[in-house]
Amino acid sequence: MALPSHISSSAANPSSARTPVYALVGNPNCGKSTLFNALTGLKQKVGNYPGVTVEKKVGTAYSQHGQPITVIDLPGAYSLAARSPDEAVTRDVLLGRRADTAQPDRILCIIDATNLERNLYLVHQILDLGRPVLLVVNMMDLAAAAGTTVDVARLEQELGIPVIACEAVNGKGLIELKLAMSRADLPLARHAWAIPAAIAPAVTELQASLIAHDRKAPLVARAEALLLLTDQDSVRVAGSTPLHARTGEILRTWQQRWEGEGTDWAGTLVNSRYDAIGRIAADVLLQTGETGPTASDRIDAVVTHPVWGWLVLGAVMTLLFLSIFTLAEYPMNVIDAQIAHLADWVKSALPPGDLRDLITSGAIGGVGGVIIFLPQILILFFFIGLLESTGYMARAAFIMDRLMARVGLNGKSFIPLLSSYACAIPGIMATRTIEDQKDRLVTILVAPLMSCSARLPVYLLMIAALVPGDRVPLFTKVGIMILMYALGTVGAFGFAWLFKRTLLKGAPPLMIMELPPYRLPRVKDVALHMLERGWLFLRRAGTIILGISIVLWFLSAYPKAPDGATDQQQLAQSFAGRAGHLLEPAIRPLGLDWQIGIGLITSFAAREVFVSTMAVVFNAEAKDDDTTPLRQAMLAAKWPDGRALFTPLVCFTLMIFYVFAMQCISTIAVVRRETNGWKWPLFQTAYMTGTAWILSFIVYQGGTALGF
Repeated sequence: MALPSHISSSAANPSSARTPVYALVGNPNCGKSTLFNALTGLKQKVGNYPGVTVEKKVGTAYSQHGQPITVIDLPGAYSLAARSPDEAVTRDVLLGRRADTAQPDRILCIIDATNLERNLYLVHQILDLGRPVLLVVNMMDLAAAAGTTVDVARLEQELGIPVIACEAVNGKGLIELKLAMSRADLPLARHAWAIPAAIAPAVTELQASLIAHDRKAPLVARAEALLLLTDQDSVRVAGSTPLHARTGEILRTWQQRWEGEGTDWAGTLVNSRYDAIGRIAADVLLQTGETGPTASDRIDAVVTHPVWGWLVLGAVMTLLFLSIFTLAEYPMNVIDAQIAHLADWVKSALPPGDLRDLITSGAIGGVGGVIIFLPQILILFFFIGLLESTGYMARAAFIMDRLMARVGLNGKSFIPLLSSYACAIPGIMATRTIEDQKDRLVTILVAPLMSCSARLPVYLLMIAALVPGDRVPLFTKVGIMILMYALGTVGAFGFAWLFKRTLLKGAPPLMIMELPPYRLPRVKDVALHMLERGWLFLRRAGTIILGISIVLWFLSAYPKAPDGATDQQQLAQSFAGRAGHLLEPAIRPLGLDWQIGIGLITSFAAREVFVSTMAVVFNAEAKDDDTTPLRQAMLAAKWPDGRALFTPLVCFTLMIFYVFAMQCISTIAVVRRETNGWKWPLFQTAYMTGTAWILSFIVYQGGTALGF
């Protein structure tokens, strides 16, 4: 295989003195995550940057010679002049502003060959830093299909850095890239562009101050001076080091002078940089075919159509729910059978007593009642990963933009809301990309109303108990599930409309969003995303839910009732029963009793804990003779007067409560971090829980009056 000329023989003997650290940067939708996964595989650690809820991904890649290479996947950014917390983290890591993250040795830039000129803007800013840079031109196949060729050799000559053609989805170019990454002698960019004369003196003075007071290297100081002169660079996030007062004073003095002269200093800098990029693009872009509508354009004619687009979106969502019920049925039955066998084995191996009850009812019953829903959780995350990787997610936001505008937001808020169907936590974190702070806050406040995957076990259990008979018809399950998701969505839009007209008034901003070309999904990446989220679900089941189930078993088993007491009497006088009785006056108007109240209390830790709580409360997995399904145990539950506890109306009321209630302490913690205080998470908890109670009251009392 012929290698590019920039890969020297030194690649054969890479320096092993220390592991090189690369920062992977690029625009959103340029294939950055695909490249990161292709380089690092399963050697990844995912967390948050300290002090800010921006995801931090660090992975280990290996060169062709086995040398380890650390890769930090920075958030996608269009510019180092940050407009959002996401972009601010990328800027601060590259500039060495973050005390919690060491400045990377080298920078790996990835750009989209089909949008070369726009993508080169970020590269142009990064080259100002004077750091070793590798450039990957991705999606060369899509550019060729559109009739465009990128002259990689000429681009390398223009920029003075190694440039590698790549198709990350297909793995093409990865060998050349790994060889280049292992080089010990990466050249610095031969990068020069003329700063406009009206701005140059300010850049020089700011650069000198940054060197003297902020201890910046000369080239970094020059690059940071240019960023400080861009309006959007005012975004600051927790963890970044502040500027010296003298530097800020110089900046304000120049800005006041230019305002008096009528000089648009930010626009002047941006236009000058684009002029330089335009000259490069003109030299390296070659038109090799006829221009015309692409395959993506033809698909979008249907998918984004005012009528057909909504039908496609509806079909996609219906397919998702049908898959959740049909494809997951067999593995769920297998898991259920294995849990039952395990519980029966423990019963046969241990004598009757507290230890056996703890294991069967507390541990196996509690955790098993949640793990059974793992196949449906995996299918949900698989579909979301599929929608993102194919490019359809951006189309869904585009379709929703007109509807979102009616509630005071735009289509960009829909992507975090759609992500919240899987989990509100990443959905809330995804609001980082929303520039307007009021819109971002409104989206955070309503995101938990979207029915997340943690609600799925609760819905499924209630649907099973709601419908008479041993088997719930498929379309009944799908219909009720769609209704629950629709109620949450309508609620989110309704409260967004209310907040935008009261607490957080503001006009809806115009949406400028890139529609990436459609791509065949990389199954490996989708599967990796699905397995990551599935593992998080299992880890929570094996830690939080297991712990809560054991504690709940203890609270329901002690103090002991007198000999001869029934299971119901034991539970009623236990610690858990007493807590449920304290809550009962507040929930009895909703048709709920103290036993269900125990589930409402424990599910505040995580919504799906309600299922395991019901398994413990109703002793569904601790029968001496056999393992009784939880559904049957719930249907057998009675009020003291003999009435059935879980009537269809009560089951429906409970689902309504879980649609609207804020039953997730982890989400509250993330909202506190995102909003830097307790004001908004406390408000969010109050308005959601209050709404849940009021609507549940209306449903139950109204249904009772109508004879249901």
